[in-house]
Amino acid sequence: MTKDILMIVGDFGEDYEIMVPFQTLQAVGHRVDAVCPDKEEGETVKTAIHDFRGDQTYLEERGHDFALTATMDEIDPADYDALVVPGGRAPEYLRTHEEVIETVQHFFEAEKPVAALCHGPQILAAAGVLDGYEMTAYPAVRPEVEAAGCSWVDGVVRDGNLVTGQAWPDHPEWLAEFMTLLGDEITHGDPVAAADD
Repeated sequence: MTKDILMIVGDFGEDYEIMVPFQTLQAVGHRVDAVCPDKEEGETVKTAIHDFRGDQTYLEERGHDFALTATMDEIDPADYDALVVPGGRAPEYLRTHEEVIETVQHFFEAEKPVAALCHGPQILAAAGVLDGYEMTAYPAVRPEVEAAGCSWVDGVVRDGNLVTGQAWPDHPEWLAEFMTLLGDEITHGDPVAAADD
């Protein structure tokens, strides 16, 4: 069944963590609106690509221009069935926008599905919605989410309405858990064998 999904993005959000969920959720039949405070439908955000090359932290390079599909000031969170909060650098400033905080709080108060990845949980922590959850995030965000009242778990975790992952390499498991929560039927098969049939 088609769901209406809201995604909150911003400049220098992680490219893969915006593009992959946005396109994957559409590919299985959901409608996804991507919004950003202070920007309108049709405007773009600049993404960043983060890579892990064995350094103490990730490397950041310029990604793509990602077009917004709706205007945040004009949407009503009550019209959406689920929320996606990607990571990257955007969450550190998106969490300072009251409309972002209120939107996130709506999804938790209504117990709607929420998927957050990497630095995305910084927004959830700022919204004060993590108390009592088991979850994960990018490891450098662990002190923030634990201070917000959650229990840390390594790897992808689903706790009630919340699905979290540590970074874009978690996409297969993270998206599968989120889509299962949305009511999609996820099956894992041998793609080579399937192609031979």
